[in-house]
Amino acid sequence: MAEQAVFMNMCMVCHGSKVLVQDRVKKDWAGIVFPGGHVEPGEPFTDAVIREIREETGLTVSDLQLCGIKQWCEDDVRYVVFLYRTDSFTGELCSSREGKVFWVERSELKNYALASGFSEDLAGFENERITEIFFRKSGEGWKRENK
Repeated sequence: MAEQAVFMNMCMVCHGSKVLVQDRVKKDWAGIVFPGGHVEPGEPFTDAVIREIREETGLTVSDLQLCGIKQWCEDDVRYVVFLYRTDSFTGELCSSREGKVFWVERSELKNYALASGFSEDLAGFENERITEIFFRKSGEGWKRENK
């Protein structure tokens, strides 16, 4: 039996010492995160992150760097999140129904109400030695493995 997969993306948009964040309003993963979303069927991964960032922030990003992936398996489905980073963008910042977007100093990011586990996800964007974050079901919870 073939494994089903759901592909998503998230992008760390940098502007000097600041990063662009989104205060997600959806209850499934509420709090401060980097913007991103789902890859549509047949859509190239980089096109998907460009589309999602434009829809959620009003910005058009370019010169994307793939930093790594985050993944987990649940109910016979593998969820894969491609982690991107860029400092190249155009446009005017505007929020969407996904949540308010705004710039924060990178050094102050952990002072915000981050979405569950997001502070640990930052290593996937910033540590070149970590190319994969894998969550393995362990008893009643999840065990994070940085690879």
